[in-house]
Amino acid sequence: MHPNPAFRWDDREALVAFAEAVGFGTLFAQTPDGPRAAHIPFIWTGDSRIAFHIARGNGIARHLDGATALLVVNGPDGYVSPDWYGTDNQVPTWNYVAAEFEGPVALRDEAALLAQIDALSAQHEATLAPKAPWTRDKVDPAAVSKMLSAIRCFEMRVTAWRGTAKLGQNKSDEVRLRTADALDAVGNRALAHLMRSLPR
Repeated sequence: MHPNPAFRWDDREALVAFAEAVGFGTLFAQTPDGPRAAHIPFIWTGDSRIAFHIARGNGIARHLDGATALLVVNGPDGYVSPDWYGTDNQVPTWNYVAAEFEGPVALRDEAALLAQIDALSAQHEATLAPKAPWTRDKVDPAAVSKMLSAIRCFEMRVTAWRGTAKLGQNKSDEVRLRTADALDAVGNRALAHLMRSLPR
């Protein structure tokens, strides 16, 4: 994460809310085959635990049980032109929001896999209202069984939390808000919003 303490984001409740809102991240682990990554949807299951599934054929899957892994969740980001600051002697930078969750991973059984898939789809289907939510009972049980045979469920117990919200906190409010306006004007509304509201 960024070494400047001005950008450190330590609020665990806010980090969880951010990660849940994104719902997708990159999982990294060291394996006997070298470092590997998997791009995964995930859910928080409470008590500092994250559940996720990975294709059985993914090279990382056979090495995760018992390993320590790192899940990285990225939020809005964007290039910042020094011209937007309105002050002299500035250089370009990149503003962003990111969270890292680290901890041991354990393989879970088929019941946990079904629960994870159901919870994941329910969480995201709820955001699509007024559409009627999709549920697993709309799929032939044989098709579900075939899908389950191709994926594995894991759970991470988070033991280390690291967050960065690099949003111009090292600049004056006037400069930061001017930069947010410029980002808004070029279409990066999500990053501009965060620069105005500064996650805590």
